[in-house]
Amino acid sequence: MPRSKAAIFLPVVAVLVVADRITKAVAEQALVLYVPREVVGDALRWTLVYNPGAAFGLHLGPYSRWIFMALTIGALFILANLYRETRPGDRWRTLAVSLVTAGALGNLVDRIISPRGVVDFIDVGVGAARWPTFNVADMAVSVGAVLLALVLWGEDRAAARAAALGTGQPGTT
Repeated sequence: MPRSKAAIFLPVVAVLVVADRITKAVAEQALVLYVPREVVGDALRWTLVYNPGAAFGLHLGPYSRWIFMALTIGALFILANLYRETRPGDRWRTLAVSLVTAGALGNLVDRIISPRGVVDFIDVGVGAARWPTFNVADMAVSVGAVLLALVLWGEDRAAARAAALGTGQPGTT
């Protein structure tokens, strides 16, 4: 019997949102704003920053917080629809949707509770060549988005094969 969607979705979202909140709280307590603390030499550092915009520092002026809050809420409605459309046994799609949802919720909480923006603290790179600082929620969104793209691409390929065979059923031969 296929595992229920909720048995995957709810624990993944809960664990990641809690982990995101805890790691951000620890970062805010233990780190000094903009002062890197080396973890693995220069390659991995903890550096506390606040991002009032979106990924990669995208900023839309004084209303960024509100604009990105609204966009996140819209994305959560889309994710809810994807979740509803997911078959009960589709573990990969459920996992992908849960990862993106958890990340979106984690960063939305930051935008709601702090006018400074999203707490970021994971700093990777070499010397001056640094990836934009990120957090647990960002990792969940990134991994979930890649996984969701792969899952949806696979579904499209299966549907195209089924249509070519004239069955109308994905994955049947």
